[in-house]
Amino acid sequence: MFASLLRLWRPWFPVVCLTISAFIFNTTEFAPISLLTDIASDFNISEAHAGLMMTVYAWVVATTSLPLMLLTKDMERKKLLLLLFSFFIASHILSMLAWSFWVLMISRIGIALSHAIFWSITASLAYRLAPQGKKTRALGILATGTSLAIVLGLPLGRLIGQSLGWRTTFACIALIAFAMMFFLLKLLPQLPSVNAGSLKSLPQLIKRPALMGVYLLTALAITAHFTAYSYIEPFVQQIAHLSGDFATITLFIFGIAGMLGSIIFARFKHHYPFTIAVSSLGLLIASLLLMLPFAPYEMPFSALCLFWGIAICLVSLILQVTVLELTPDATDVAMSLYSGIYNIGIGGGAFVGSFVISKSSMANVGLFGALFGSVALMLAIWIWKKYLLVKN
Repeated sequence: MFASLLRLWRPWFPVVCLTISAFIFNTTEFAPISLLTDIASDFNISEAHAGLMMTVYAWVVATTSLPLMLLTKDMERKKLLLLLFSFFIASHILSMLAWSFWVLMISRIGIALSHAIFWSITASLAYRLAPQGKKTRALGILATGTSLAIVLGLPLGRLIGQSLGWRTTFACIALIAFAMMFFLLKLLPQLPSVNAGSLKSLPQLIKRPALMGVYLLTALAITAHFTAYSYIEPFVQQIAHLSGDFATITLFIFGIAGMLGSIIFARFKHHYPFTIAVSSLGLLIASLLLMLPFAPYEMPFSALCLFWGIAICLVSLILQVTVLELTPDATDVAMSLYSGIYNIGIGGGAFVGSFVISKSSMANVGLFGALFGSVALMLAIWIWKKYLLVKN
């Protein structure tokens, strides 16, 4: 029985390796969300100031994804993954040793540079390594790595941070990444660069209005989400007046929601892409608007986070797959742009949230996020009606 299961899953081993790698990268990207209060306290700064780590990280990814991808476009992909993991681990060691907030920020920039290359190539590699006829499922499995980062990585990081200090969280991530390097070395085949595209691909991509619309939609939708989500931990404790333990539970709920979202996506994407795009954006807007009214009540707020998490998972997946479908001739260039724009959304959301907190109140982050979400919804309807439904 074990042998038959092994034969069944063996073709998926490379995709699973990439999924676990995605888990590691997303855990560290969002780790400051679960450790924000502790980091701010340790360096004697405000949560809004500490939250700028998210903004800087995201904008480094946004500005370097395309240049770094072009710089490494001819490099064999397995070798590239091993090199970026080495740099990733070294940067985490610096995070663990950071003696000031600015040293921590420098270490996060190093991690962001690794992230920029990783997400420029990973989705297309998963697509390429998947068994025949299972391309969409491979992206769903890859998305599970992101969901597990939220359901396991962030809460465990928070628990480790609370009991042993936030520095230990980064040390643990470095150890797990080192172990993953071994599995990448043993399980990944040689991966020559294929259909990476080049600088010459850019003018061709820019001339595709549907693609440009999806990129703008990505920036708006992700900004909407991260305006509120970047500050979910202090929101739960300071606005909802719920416990720190409930803040940890909230992160678990988001992760479970992401896993549910990836299952829903794999089941319905081929038949209802427009419905998924519009309904998930509508659900995201509703969740952000109800964030403050539901805040004092544990069960309603938990249910809200579940639907919110499903919504943002579906939004991310439908946009990612749409980019891949629109750019079969230059997948790596297109995905590096997507990764960069996605991170503009993350950084923009963290910045907008920080601005709202400093100028108004943390209670209003959901409202401002919903404003961006509403614009994203109108744009999505226009893009699908004008370009994608006609194309299909």
